[in-house]
Amino acid sequence: MNVRHQNIIQLVSERGSVSVSELSQITGVSEVTVRQDLNVLEKGGFLRRVHGSAVAPESDDVGARMRTRYAVKKRLAEHAASLVNAGEAVFIEGGSTNALLARELSERRDITIITVSHYIAGLLRETGGEVIILGGLYQKSSESVVGPLTRLCIQHLNFHKVFIGIDGWDALTGFTGRNMLRCDVVNALMAKNTHTIALTDSSKFGQIHPYPLAPEHPFSHVITDTDLPDTCKEILQAQGLRLDIIGPV
Repeated sequence: MNVRHQNIIQLVSERGSVSVSELSQITGVSEVTVRQDLNVLEKGGFLRRVHGSAVAPESDDVGARMRTRYAVKKRLAEHAASLVNAGEAVFIEGGSTNALLARELSERRDITIITVSHYIAGLLRETGGEVIILGGLYQKSSESVVGPLTRLCIQHLNFHKVFIGIDGWDALTGFTGRNMLRCDVVNALMAKNTHTIALTDSSKFGQIHPYPLAPEHPFSHVITDTDLPDTCKEILQAQGLRLDIIGPV
């Protein structure tokens, strides 16, 4: 692996997604050379190629994903935490930005946090507030629970807000996910008819995954960063979603 390859890996890891044209400008080589580099790095598992860009490799390891675009995700988590009011019960579903949200809320003694993520529950072990973790089939890779028992638990609980991580969004497909059982849990949450918030960095927009998220119960609210393309912003706003675009401090 040469120095250029190392620089590309670092850029993609930090930003989550970088276009071929931008990589060409940064590295000072042609787009043809960049595409050849990306082919090599994709075969090595260092990144993925989608729609003329390189994106960080997908992983169910929440800790590893938290390190990708950490500064951006932390700003999103801080904003999301500011929306949680005293006395509320909030459901934090899963994902790296949601894990950072849990950290932001860990000192709050005036709220109840509900989650399917054992990883998130671990971050809250020193919290002063109540923590409820649901039962179900334990997915070791993501450290979350899924399945019929998890759905049953959701049906018997009430909460004020739900923060959900997404894997992709496209104008044609809407919000999508990579894992069928996790998407089933999300759809059960969306059916509760409460305030549902997609908390995600902008690298997920433009990606398509196999399983639809909440096709019958659209999100109320999206929190993302300023790298969201204008075309995506216009479509989301036209659909009536509240859209919070969080920029650098």
